[in-house]
Amino acid sequence: MAIWFQEVDADRADKMKRGTLLETLDIRITELGDDFIKGDMPVDHRTVQPYGILHGGASISLAESLGSIGAHLTVDPEKYFCVGMEINANHLRPATKGRVTGTARPIHRGKSSQVWSIEITDEEGKMVCISRITMAVVLKSKLSK
Repeated sequence: MAIWFQEVDADRADKMKRGTLLETLDIRITELGDDFIKGDMPVDHRTVQPYGILHGGASISLAESLGSIGAHLTVDPEKYFCVGMEINANHLRPATKGRVTGTARPIHRGKSSQVWSIEITDEEGKMVCISRITMAVVLKSKLSK
């Protein structure tokens, strides 16, 4: 059974990136399964450090983007929004070319918080980074007070 609040597809989710960091880094939402969201990002001049390897901050940007969009898609957008509270990452191996792919899955989906695990792999399927993000689920009515 799918975890999404309403019917959603990767194309619709990908359109959420317009005018954001995701657009700048060319992060694409590529797939939504019943319990995961997948996206990718290039390893290029926008995302590497001076040594020519994928910047850890770029990996975290991909991870946070996938966890945030995933969390958002599991709540009623008329009543709630989701924002990041904490993120951590372990950078396991360098990526120097191509695209890296992140797969985000929820570990916990509660009324006021969610925790997502994100695995980022290179084009050979080797894990580059593993990350975990905690999202706050905020009632929109609290925003106006």
